[in-house]
Amino acid sequence: MAAAGPRLLRRAAVGEQTTLADRKRRAGQRMVVGFHGIDAPPELRRFCRQARPGGFILFARNVEEPAQVRELNRELTGLLPRSLPPLVSVDQEGGRVQRIRSTAWPRARWVGNVDDLVQTRALALAMAAELRAMGFNVDWAPVADVDSNPANPVIGDRSFSPRPEAVARHALAFLQGLEAGGVAGCVKHFPGHGDTSQDSHLVLPVVEKERPELERTELLPFREAIAAGAPMVMTAHVLFPEWDPQNPATMSQAIVAGLLREKLGFQGVVVSDDLEMKAVRGRFELDHQLDRACRATVDLFLCCSEIELQWEVFETLVRLQEDDKRHDTLAIDSSGRLDALRRRFLLHPLPTPELSVVGSIAHRDLALGIEARGRT
Repeated sequence: MAAAGPRLLRRAAVGEQTTLADRKRRAGQRMVVGFHGIDAPPELRRFCRQARPGGFILFARNVEEPAQVRELNRELTGLLPRSLPPLVSVDQEGGRVQRIRSTAWPRARWVGNVDDLVQTRALALAMAAELRAMGFNVDWAPVADVDSNPANPVIGDRSFSPRPEAVARHALAFLQGLEAGGVAGCVKHFPGHGDTSQDSHLVLPVVEKERPELERTELLPFREAIAAGAPMVMTAHVLFPEWDPQNPATMSQAIVAGLLREKLGFQGVVVSDDLEMKAVRGRFELDHQLDRACRATVDLFLCCSEIELQWEVFETLVRLQEDDKRHDTLAIDSSGRLDALRRRFLLHPLPTPELSVVGSIAHRDLALGIEARGRT
């Protein structure tokens, strides 16, 4: 870690106010970083002074109670210039994946079982109110994966349904509820993590399906969400030989640039899943990962805990721009999409809810009512 910062400073001494400064700014803005602890550690502060990352992600390890989370998010926001307001993010899906548990939000499967789109929107709106009260503006939800493999160890009841049409309806309603509450949602994990029997946190899963079935099942929820204006899509560290036999989706030009951007027409922000996951970490050289992912038009990279990796990603994103004019152009395009996201969600924010909304009786009653109806 210590060597990474000074090395970049030596390179930055020439032309700091010209193109290298722009490249550093663009590189940092393409990163969302995480850390350990309930306040910002010194190494994160140093990183923010140099890299000015695009945002932060919190986990349960960063959470004690709602007031502490709100103060932490204020602290993090203060580490960056006001001209670059950060994406302050969290995985708050409900069920197994919720980092703040003041309200026990129901798992997506129970929401899908109830099959009431008005209630799905109301649920997401309530979740958005709690998140904004604590200082978040991004929720890495909803899951748009179709639970089509009973042996799947990582998706399961995080999916709204085994039926793609039901997943599409509820993912869209969830996105609409979040946006109505002033929070940017993100459909994940493109092009679909539902039919794997392995966990991409541990290995590189492979989905051996033919294209017609992939389009009928995996792609349908994403297609519907994109057509309705989804702001962000997160890629899966999953291999789909039918589309690309060599590169997992995050690194695949055929899947991200070709399928997501060109065929489905997505113009928003594409986010990688965590670069620390074993599906990619240690399997591919970082230079290769980032080169392929940037060429595929991934805009934003999650680096969820390791400060050494964060420095390495930052330096690599700068160096790619220095070494190849194409990467300069790709980074400029990504900056434009990230700026558009900020204008949509951060330029004119809704009034911040009172902190008392977090874990309120009304929200608990809403969650319990869905659980009672949807738990089967």
